[in-house]
Amino acid sequence: MSKRIVKLMQGNEACVEGALAAGMKFFAGYPITPSTEIAEGSAEKLPAVGGKFIQMEDEIAGIAAAIGGSIAGFKSMTATSGPGFSLKQENIGYAALAEIPLVIVNVMRGGPSTGLPTSPAQGDVMQAMWGTHGDHPVIAISPQSVTEMYYETIRAFNLAEKYRTPVILMPDEVVGHMRERIEIPNADELEIFDRLRPVEDEKYIPYGVREGDLVPRMAGFGEGHRYHITGLFHDDMGFPTNSTVKAGIKINRLMAKITDNLEDIVSYDEYLMDDAEIMIVAYGSTARTAKNAINKLRAEGVKVGMLRPITIWPYPVEKTLERAKQVKKVLVVEHNLGQLVLEIERVIKSEAELHFLGRADGDVFVPADVVKKVKEVL
Repeated sequence: MSKRIVKLMQGNEACVEGALAAGMKFFAGYPITPSTEIAEGSAEKLPAVGGKFIQMEDEIAGIAAAIGGSIAGFKSMTATSGPGFSLKQENIGYAALAEIPLVIVNVMRGGPSTGLPTSPAQGDVMQAMWGTHGDHPVIAISPQSVTEMYYETIRAFNLAEKYRTPVILMPDEVVGHMRERIEIPNADELEIFDRLRPVEDEKYIPYGVREGDLVPRMAGFGEGHRYHITGLFHDDMGFPTNSTVKAGIKINRLMAKITDNLEDIVSYDEYLMDDAEIMIVAYGSTARTAKNAINKLRAEGVKVGMLRPITIWPYPVEKTLERAKQVKKVLVVEHNLGQLVLEIERVIKSEAELHFLGRADGDVFVPADVVKKVKEVL
């Protein structure tokens, strides 16, 4: 095994490296702060591996082209931030219903509207789950470091390909723009999942699930198989249907491929939770601040720990409820005015006393903010 390459790398740069390691061959998007380095890096590096980059005329076209790249058989990605993420919502729903693998990176910034383009926030959490209309499967991931940007981008591609669904990677501006030491693993150290292709000499049913498979096998357009893709509810051949029976079967299967595989999809991290009496829940760069605050509080004898959801949708319900039964109080720290805290409130119910610390002014939390809040709720 060759020696790992060690680099000082920006979070957005690590996202590009992770995407290439996962097998990305197509990127389409539109420049927007603070995600533009992802487009720049893809434009520079994709041609070297036989891939294609295209800058589209707007955010809607960016995701539409990325969807087209995936349909053509290539692992595809697009990247954006708040306003662009809003514009991509309709096509996120399209990709979910048509079961098109796709990675969408949303480097979160201050909003709403044009808001604070160069400032961090975590204000798009609920939009990731509920932004597009109708019930639909959602996987959203929030990394906290440059190293996690690399590995979670790979995981996002693997999940997208495995479950034939769009996957949303949601770093905040701090994670996207920070620079840290990262060890780039060798290719043989990585587990890469490629979409399942049709079986030779077998009639291809585009949306039929073969026995033993999780999702339908996917042929690339132009590879010799004829099939139809639509944003309407459709039958197993891909053609629109008005049958409520078929629509019910379809939407239940779409949801079940996620809800039946939570152990494979949901990821979280814990810090000093074994004897904790207060649990902080934080994610992304905010979790880094919370960890520093926990160390300061522990030095003063306060038994506080942290649960950090990495997969924020589906949310780690079972672990949160388990820990809520252990502790007396839960403090949710978010870079918004209260979003994921609503899900946590639903999960823990009356098992623990719930508190919230949030801000949406573009400035970052410092450990003293968290320390002060914990002492207030003691």
